[in-house]
Amino acid sequence: MIQKNLAISQNITKPLSAADALGCMLANFHATLSNIFIIGQKPMALIRQRKLTKQQIRRIDKQQLSNQDSIDDSLMDGVVMAHYGKQLEVQVTSLPAVIPEQPEIAPDDPEPFWQTLELNDIWRCHVRTNLPMLAAGDQVRWNADSNTGFGRIEAVKPRTSLVSRPDRYHKLKPVAANVDILAIVFAPLPAAAPTLIDRYLVVCHHAGVKPLLVLNKADLLAEENGVDTNELLAQYAALGYESVLTSVDCPENIAESDEQEGLDELKRYIDKKLVIFAGQSGVGKSSLINALLPDSGQSVNIISQNSKLGQHTTTTSRLLPFNPEDLTQGGIVDTPGIREYGIWHLTPDDIISGFVELAPLAGDCQFRDCRHTHNSKGCALWQAVADGEVLQRRVENLVTLREEADTKPY
Repeated sequence: MIQKNLAISQNITKPLSAADALGCMLANFHATLSNIFIIGQKPMALIRQRKLTKQQIRRIDKQQLSNQDSIDDSLMDGVVMAHYGKQLEVQVTSLPAVIPEQPEIAPDDPEPFWQTLELNDIWRCHVRTNLPMLAAGDQVRWNADSNTGFGRIEAVKPRTSLVSRPDRYHKLKPVAANVDILAIVFAPLPAAAPTLIDRYLVVCHHAGVKPLLVLNKADLLAEENGVDTNELLAQYAALGYESVLTSVDCPENIAESDEQEGLDELKRYIDKKLVIFAGQSGVGKSSLINALLPDSGQSVNIISQNSKLGQHTTTTSRLLPFNPEDLTQGGIVDTPGIREYGIWHLTPDDIISGFVELAPLAGDCQFRDCRHTHNSKGCALWQAVADGEVLQRRVENLVTLREEADTKPY
């Protein structure tokens, strides 16, 4: 290339035709482009290869938030109280180091909008891009814009537990975070469904939440399915599950002390805890919440006289604190229709680990891929049923839940 350029320079005094001049220009232009791409090729290749992994992205985000937290005096602590589409309600649990002050305005100017910032206020907030989906109970770091009255969540603190369920699009959706207890509510009427109770026990085990069986409408034990319900309580007690008996049902007698049997014991169990009440419709979940939190204003549905079942009344997850001025005292996360608690996202090992008395036996089956159906050859679980060591219905419920998880809805 140098020799070619030298030859061109030596002949510069000679007249050039238009074609020769154009050829020289193209040759020099090509040489320049070649040098540019030869010099830049390696860095460009490196740029294309340096695609960050998810772990690197999380580490960078965490470092950026840490740096921002140390220099941004506007960040403060809060707890997510409810989720509304792309916005969340956040309660202020600490004020920022520097509280924004309303700017002065000229005497003749109209007073602009300004939202003051105070402890325990509840703000509607947007969420920073790339944060995980948040839920009631999440503890967050956020900042407030007093000019608009909206906040922005910048980070979420590590969770101690997370209860999730599939949404209408078959994607896993968090329902509540940092939950301590899942209170599984059932009643003599409508009759208790052991399969549903076992489903919730699996959810508790997978989410890292303590289960508590709450038998509501206990005053009906002598009238409706009393023998079966008492036997069910005894069976779960033998497995190590704790239970509480309450008698709260109709909205018109919630205020009557004699209709609130067992509430004091229930309050002792859930004191300073974040709790979810779950169970089939019509067992009195909303009535229980109203009895525990009279100011919560939960909608109480009327039992259908034909089906003896209830209609769903809760439409969105919301944290109802025991003490609105101190969220460390615990509260109740009221959740929408529990029928949607699918378990298709769980593995067979996840499901069987939720059956505390069956999980240790699974390794004794003749075949490692044993499905534990009634005709499974060499199944240690069914041998234990034959020996009277475990309940047949528990093995049957395990099989039912595993089959449901195997049948993906997508």
